[in-house]
Amino acid sequence: MDNHRLKLTDSADRDFKYIYDEFHPKILRYITNLVGEFEAEDLTQDIFAKVSQALADFRGESKLSTWLYRIATNAALDRLRSPAFKQTAQRNTPSPNAEDTDLEIDDRNIWTGELVPIPETQVVRKEMSACVQDYIRRLPESYRTVLALSEFECLSNQEISDILGVTIGTVKIRLHRAREQLKKDLIENCPSYWVDGNEYLPDLKDL
Repeated sequence: MDNHRLKLTDSADRDFKYIYDEFHPKILRYITNLVGEFEAEDLTQDIFAKVSQALADFRGESKLSTWLYRIATNAALDRLRSPAFKQTAQRNTPSPNAEDTDLEIDDRNIWTGELVPIPETQVVRKEMSACVQDYIRRLPESYRTVLALSEFECLSNQEISDILGVTIGTVKIRLHRAREQLKKDLIENCPSYWVDGNEYLPDLKDL
């Protein structure tokens, strides 16, 4: 329902409930791709608190989604640049070990708690996704943001331009460079059988 130009009604609470229900999963996914899972839930709640406070001043001069993603982007960039976040991110960056490897290969039956094997294709897919997510978060902020908006949020270059306040040309350049850098990082650092001949090079939209 985005043709989203919010029509403010007689109930700001009702408007905010609609916004929260409609956009919370999208904003959470976007924020997760920018700052990681450890920070994403709390930051997303902070973002919607800001949205609630600012809602009365929203006049529909831009699309609702553009306005929301702009607030979310600014909040994420502020968090990424904070010294506290950088220290926390370093402490919570997982390092591969034997236990982690087992968790990649096995899962538990939710009813019995019994460990059951995951099909090999799902294991590969899960590992590929983890590798891609890790290297996305290593990209410069300007690349990471446009990549997340384009590949995971499926927004157009015009929408990304409106959200970030940059030209469409700048969006295209950043996207090209982000994809090239990510591809280079995956080839150099992820298992070679994923990328040899590009047979296993992941399509970001499918992750």
